[in-house]
Amino acid sequence: MAPELSSSADPSRGTGPTTVAIGCGVVVGVDAIPVLIEARMLGETSTPRILGSVDQVVREAYHRILSAFGAVGLPVPRGSPVLNFVPADVRKAGSSFDLPMALALAAAGGLLDPARLAGLVAFGEVTLDGRVRSSPGIVPVAIAARARGWTRLLTSRDDATLAAIVPGLTPLPVADLREAIAGLAAGSLTPIAQRDALTRLRHAGARAAVPDLADVRGHATAKDALVAAAAGRHDLLFVGPPGSGKSALLRRLVGILPPLGADESLEVLKVLSAHATLPEAQGSLSRSGRPFRAPHHTSSAAAVLGGGPEPRPGEVTLAHHGVLFLDELPEFRREVLEGLRQPLEDRCVSIGRARRTVTLPADFLLVAAMNPCPCGHANDPARTCSCTPQDRRRYLARISGPLLDRFDLRLELHSPPPEEFRAPRDPAASTSALAERVVAAMARQAARNAHALPHGRLEGLALDDACSADDAVLATLERAMRSWRVSARGRTRVLRLARTLADLADRDAITNEDVLLAIRLRGADR
Repeated sequence: MAPELSSSADPSRGTGPTTVAIGCGVVVGVDAIPVLIEARMLGETSTPRILGSVDQVVREAYHRILSAFGAVGLPVPRGSPVLNFVPADVRKAGSSFDLPMALALAAAGGLLDPARLAGLVAFGEVTLDGRVRSSPGIVPVAIAARARGWTRLLTSRDDATLAAIVPGLTPLPVADLREAIAGLAAGSLTPIAQRDALTRLRHAGARAAVPDLADVRGHATAKDALVAAAAGRHDLLFVGPPGSGKSALLRRLVGILPPLGADESLEVLKVLSAHATLPEAQGSLSRSGRPFRAPHHTSSAAAVLGGGPEPRPGEVTLAHHGVLFLDELPEFRREVLEGLRQPLEDRCVSIGRARRTVTLPADFLLVAAMNPCPCGHANDPARTCSCTPQDRRRYLARISGPLLDRFDLRLELHSPPPEEFRAPRDPAASTSALAERVVAAMARQAARNAHALPHGRLEGLALDDACSADDAVLATLERAMRSWRVSARGRTRVLRLARTLADLADRDAITNEDVLLAIRLRGADR
């Protein structure tokens, strides 16, 4: 039951020149910029003036708000309102400005003491009947509000539950506009208890179970490659004929990744909520809370890499701290494949526009699958390839050398023999068993490396220190570079992979065995 308005509220009080202000925010990329809405009532007409680079949705909000006041039994503020959005040079778009605009009008029109808006940020859409609905962007707005020094956030019940993961902010949930105004006037709104991001993310991903790796029979080497990819964050490519199990294996990789840490959880929630409500994004979360994204090969460059008139995150950003799976890799557009090279190196995407350049996070594990030729049966012992040599060369040329070089693991798969499917399930190859191997290897890595970077991200001296390779191992690596045509970048990636393999084998220093296995798992450079 919403609290009643104070009897001292006078609807005619706000016709003077007093200016009131309330906080809100606008999402740019995956971050938010704090915005202040200033409101003042002038004269006796009802023609609004809305200033500060706002779009049509924000302008229409005024009429939705007037309807909402009447629907919940509140007097409509009288006068000619002026609403100014500060800073004026940042474009404001979306329906999340409805609630702060309504509260600013209520305070300017005398329904609410302007002092009640001090330190308050509001966020949410208001319907014609006065209900407050969730809007995309609550987590980045909450983070920006905390940085600005605003201490309270008034929003819908669902968004308040999500905003409770941001420490240092008091979320105040409301169901409708009357509850918001009357509750602020009486100081009777009940805040939601603080909740950590890990708990929220695990709850969100609880319904998205990952199939068990034990269901995929055979492929022992491929499963070892999955474990190495998960333990060291090594990008992985499977090549094989249709039906060989490439996609089935790669879709299960996210299940053996370690759970997110607290900071990573907050980053994932910020990215996912920037342009969608969390329920809309839950389908891409695994039980560990890590995102799993698998865009179709017809996706545009903007959909995969991010972009648009107002830069929005693409699949590479939505997969931040998770897995990006590209099935049928050569079928993706050339600009998409080449555009992946920057985020694979920099772990972020920069999108330039006339007004500003937006940098989006993109620290993902790339896994991909492809056929060896257009018909899919080159080197297939079960079927004969129908492609000409020229067809195969054109098909493989769709994956450029620089992009191929960025995969630490490149394996050729074949369908397992029929007798494999009669064998009992192997508990040692289950998702839970392989996840334990990954966690143990990462624990050894964390105990050795103060920087806590995964092996797939190590560079320079940090990589040399982690490998502890002696002269014999380096000599083996040099011989392998000549024999297997390993590039300079490939050498670094072989060392990274060898370090991960050594950790999985519980070795302090890499050996010749680790280097040779890393080269075999990486494959030739072309």
